[in-house]
Amino acid sequence: MIIGSIIVAIAATLLAVFGIDVAARPSLGLLLSTVLLQGVTFGGLAIIYLKIHDLGFNFAPFTIPDKRDIIVISSGILALLGLIVIVSAVISSFGIDSAQNQIVTIGQQNPEAFLLLVPLSFLLVGPGEELLYRGIIQGTLRESLHPSRAIVLTSALFASIHLFSLTGEGKLVYIGVAFLLALVLGITYEYTDNLTVPAVIHGAYNAVQFASAYLTATGGV
Repeated sequence: MIIGSIIVAIAATLLAVFGIDVAARPSLGLLLSTVLLQGVTFGGLAIIYLKIHDLGFNFAPFTIPDKRDIIVISSGILALLGLIVIVSAVISSFGIDSAQNQIVTIGQQNPEAFLLLVPLSFLLVGPGEELLYRGIIQGTLRESLHPSRAIVLTSALFASIHLFSLTGEGKLVYIGVAFLLALVLGITYEYTDNLTVPAVIHGAYNAVQFASAYLTATGGV
């Protein structure tokens, strides 16, 4: 998001004043961008929205998962991982190019960055993105639209935002895959009405992807 990018740029400039070159320290750059984007920006926008519209935090609830939620979380994680395996196989079999997220590019050059992103996936990325997209955006859309339409529109917006972080050919392919994965997150939230569920699913999916990328980059697999 533009706002988040501006905040990150300002923070990097301020750190440079103290002799800290973020550009020369990729892991620090990822930490900074994740905290300021998924944490500060996404969380801040969500809180501002709730305040402006005089809504309580029950509008986008994070609650302790019950037994049903745990089953949905487990199923959702398996669904996302299974879906990405199938889609990746199809893309590969047809020789279709897919763009790459800039985070992956940085991580391939600095594998320790992938390890940093594993806990951040659970602590900031999952909760931050799900709060804004599923909690605020999907929650608002479903007040005037059928839930299925709200899920589809939110998923499309969520996927399209990734365009700004992509490099290489096949950007539409990447966005299409992100859209499919987002549908799963939207459905699990609609079913449970608990943001903890898609947040954990999202975080676990990302964490597995980053851990796998680390092992690949370091020759661990």
